[in-house]
Amino acid sequence: MRAMWSGAVSFGLVSVPIKLYSATTNHDVRFHQVHGVDGGRIKYKRTCSVCGEEVDYADIVKGYETEDGELITLDENDLDSLPVASGHEIDVIEFVPADQIDPLLFDKSYYLEPETKAAKPYALLREALKETDRMAVVKVALRQRESIALLRVRNKAIVLQTMLWPDEVREPDFDILDADVELRPQEQKMAASLVESLGADFDPAQFQDEYRDAVVELIESKKSSGATRPAPVAEKSSDDGEDSMTDLLTALQQSVEAAKGAAAQKSGTSASSAKAEDEPAPAKKPAARKPAPRKPAAKKAAESTDDDTPEKKPATTRKRRTA
Repeated sequence: MRAMWSGAVSFGLVSVPIKLYSATTNHDVRFHQVHGVDGGRIKYKRTCSVCGEEVDYADIVKGYETEDGELITLDENDLDSLPVASGHEIDVIEFVPADQIDPLLFDKSYYLEPETKAAKPYALLREALKETDRMAVVKVALRQRESIALLRVRNKAIVLQTMLWPDEVREPDFDILDADVELRPQEQKMAASLVESLGADFDPAQFQDEYRDAVVELIESKKSSGATRPAPVAEKSSDDGEDSMTDLLTALQQSVEAAKGAAAQKSGTSASSAKAEDEPAPAKKPAARKPAPRKPAAKKAAESTDDDTPEKKPATTRKRRTA
């Protein structure tokens, strides 16, 4: 067993360091709701009844509806302002006779294990409770909520028995219980005789959960007959409550792969460009020379290729005036 809480039991000037263990467990066979066709898990979305949209956990707050139909919401800041019972001490208030405790008030049971140095005061408290046939009424804060509880003895262990608050126990409101019922002495005698005939010492070991055994047997028979199939692995989304570190590693891995792909693509493009630059350009064929047009003789004589010959100005012509 694994300790779920540690503290000390204090009565008078005596303090007993202890560890707290859950005294009960649940052996019910747990089922999942799956799609009969492919075996996929059935998921439930958190949708708003007003707008119909899916709501993230970050947008959910606690709401209290009054009898007048008014809605009061509490966010994390409101809850943090409440007084939190986080003490690790079990204070004994009083010792009461065991027959005065209504079992209807019992809630959950926990074993108290003493620390090594507290074995003697633990045994002292246990034997005192047994000899006086009393239970210790205590207050304890578990999971940030204060509860009223009892310390009682079971074999060699002290049990912390949490209890319901008195206003959490409902009273039977049946009118028929107030009706006058006539019981004849013979009927009462026969009923008492039947009770005596079925009288026995209670031994819980003789009782067994037959329904659970039948479910386990049915599952085993299907398994042995081969009526099984591999459980499908669904893709996990952000709503599945995955570990943040796993999400971070996945994101980093995808980023690395994307970066490698981009780098490879860029490298391939650069290599193609470099190859194209390194290749010599194809030689151009010389264009066919067109024959130079022949110049008029007068003009050809006026032009000279000798740089020493002074340049002659072209003759000017006079324009005739039109009458």
